Amino acid sequence: MSGIKELEVGTHYVAADIDQFISKTDAIVLSSNENQLFSHPDREFKVTNTFEGFFEHSSDDGEKYYRSKQAYVIEKV
Repeated sequence: MSGIKELEVGTHYVAADIDQFISKTDAIVLSSNENQLFSHPDREFKVTNTFEGFFEHSSDDGEKYYRSKQAYVIEKV
């Protein structure tokens, strides 16, 4: 599935395709599968939500900063 420009909510993707996408995109993936998202390249995931950005807490200065970065929430199917 080369050339993915965006993950679509409600669509299923295999981990290898998500890996390829995230390697070429300035985005983050939040997975219900903990740190095992890329351990099985053929495992299927569904995109359940997407956000245009998120808040992040800085351990350096204790402040919260909004990051304008696409975030995708995915669930193991």
